[in-house]
Amino acid sequence: MGAVYGYIRVSSVDQNEDRQAIALRGRGIPEQNIFMDKQSGKDFERPQYKRMVKKLKPGDLLCVLSIDRLGRNYKEIQDQWRRLTKDVGVDVSVIDMPLLDTRNGKDLMGTFIADLVLQILSFVAQNERENIRKRQAQGIAAAKARGVKFGRPPRPLPENYHSAYQRWKAGKITGTAAAKECGMPLSTFRYRAEIYEKAGLL
Repeated sequence: MGAVYGYIRVSSVDQNEDRQAIALRGRGIPEQNIFMDKQSGKDFERPQYKRMVKKLKPGDLLCVLSIDRLGRNYKEIQDQWRRLTKDVGVDVSVIDMPLLDTRNGKDLMGTFIADLVLQILSFVAQNERENIRKRQAQGIAAAKARGVKFGRPPRPLPENYHSAYQRWKAGKITGTAAAKECGMPLSTFRYRAEIYEKAGLL
């Protein structure tokens, strides 16, 4: 029997890893063999994951709670699964999907079933992430349509902005001079002027 390892990934420092940690500890995995990354899954430059893979040896077992901990999309999950099971030579156990446990069914049929389930689940994981992004985009669009504002509110204009604007529009000073008087970049001065002109405030 080789060593048993566990891997946890949460997509940001704000997410809670307790559910994954409890599942891995429930398998009796030593604390020092549990690796965790708290960062976005947008790439695979995850320091703890890479550190763990370097420690893995043929015959070891890697446990993850769900298949999407291995990658951000269908191709990445497939690539990591093959790297771990074929190149490194470790067994992989996906806790919430018992069929995805390479210790079971080492024969041709068992391998075929595991590969088939992996392909289906990794596709489902990617599809769900895309649906979440689509729902988020739809929610933001609906909120904007209701007049909800996103992002930080603009800084209040300096007290002398109106005066500088009027002289700039009358051609008495350049835009650069007006912006300097207001203590803002020329691009910001022009941008704010455009907003206020459209709103009929200047």
